[in-house]
Amino acid sequence: MNITTPAYTSTQSASPRRRHRPDYWLPMLATALLAIGLVVVYAISPGMSAMKGVSESYYISKQVLAIVMSVVAFVVLSHIPYTYWRRVVKPLCIVALASAVAVFAFGEEINGAHRWIQVGGISFQSAELIKFALLVWMADFLAKRKSSNELGDSNKTLKPIAIAFGIIIFIVAIAQSDFGSTAVMVGMGSAMMFVAGVPLKKLLIAGVVLVSIAGLLIASSSYRRDRVTTFLNPTADCQNSGYQSCQALIAVGSGGIFGLGLANSVQAYGYLPEAANDSIFAIIAEKFGFIGVSLIIAVFATLFGRLTRIIERAPDDFSRLLVTGMLAWFAVQAIINIGAMIGLLPLKGITLPFISYGGTSLLFVTGALGIAFQISRHSTLAGNNNDTGAGSYEDSSYRRGQRRPYYATTRRSA
Repeated sequence: MNITTPAYTSTQSASPRRRHRPDYWLPMLATALLAIGLVVVYAISPGMSAMKGVSESYYISKQVLAIVMSVVAFVVLSHIPYTYWRRVVKPLCIVALASAVAVFAFGEEINGAHRWIQVGGISFQSAELIKFALLVWMADFLAKRKSSNELGDSNKTLKPIAIAFGIIIFIVAIAQSDFGSTAVMVGMGSAMMFVAGVPLKKLLIAGVVLVSIAGLLIASSSYRRDRVTTFLNPTADCQNSGYQSCQALIAVGSGGIFGLGLANSVQAYGYLPEAANDSIFAIIAEKFGFIGVSLIIAVFATLFGRLTRIIERAPDDFSRLLVTGMLAWFAVQAIINIGAMIGLLPLKGITLPFISYGGTSLLFVTGALGIAFQISRHSTLAGNNNDTGAGSYEDSSYRRGQRRPYYATTRRSA
């Protein structure tokens, strides 16, 4: 008698799979990136502390605290069922909008921008919470529209998304003057819409509209016009508008193949602005050279590959879109940060995920990765008969705990 295994229906694919061993590559790779950032901040903290007139332990102690909080966030969120986030979408969005309002009511202006809330010596950047809220909202919204076959409906799908991004552009790009975070959110939303199956023609129209809006925002601000001009010719005015770009290129170029060494940085001593935050990749290039930055990019590429693997095996549309948004979030932000430091993109003032100094960014990217880790517990184990790697997450201890019998693949002939 032939026994065939029926293919999964759409209903079956939307149900949670049996729990199994998660993808431990995620915390391992994140730990490597966090450790790199901690070592670099430790190495340059004396110079930064001297410039700010604070103790030498000021920056490193705050970075250690941020990493500890981030690890706690990863552990906590990795144990919360990913379906929980669908139940708190509305409260999460309300809190995110409230944080944006609080920036102007209680926030502090830094470098001409209102982006941070200072609470007891701890700064909080509302744009990071808005990114996270947008991630969860779009995953839930697009999953619902896909299940009801309404992705191509302009009124039910594209119009609400356009309104949401209009609010984000007004709050983050215009009011908070954070064009970089806005670009990351647009990239994140575009990737999620593409994976969800929004018609390509509508995506292209939306892209043209967004590019037009970006052009208007750049043209309306002398600060952004200067950044574009600096990007086109970074050495034209190294003493004024092009100062950070020139110093970043000097740091990257001086590193050479093997770097100057961990304790031999020059640019961190008052030459390169935001050496531990936006410009940390240039400092890494100066210290570790081409070999060092190549290894770091390889770690990022491996992390992105593991997230792609989870997307391919996600148990339902919501989880698939959630991890897609995370992948786009981390990748776009890393590309913008690295591209700006090597002169391929204009300066945007955003951090390098998992590495840059700063508590809010570390907290949210590490916490989001904890959700991806949780989703990897439920990913499908079998793709096709030839995919031997699909079952690599399965935990044999779980199988023993469920007292499932073991059947040998071969039997002894009688």
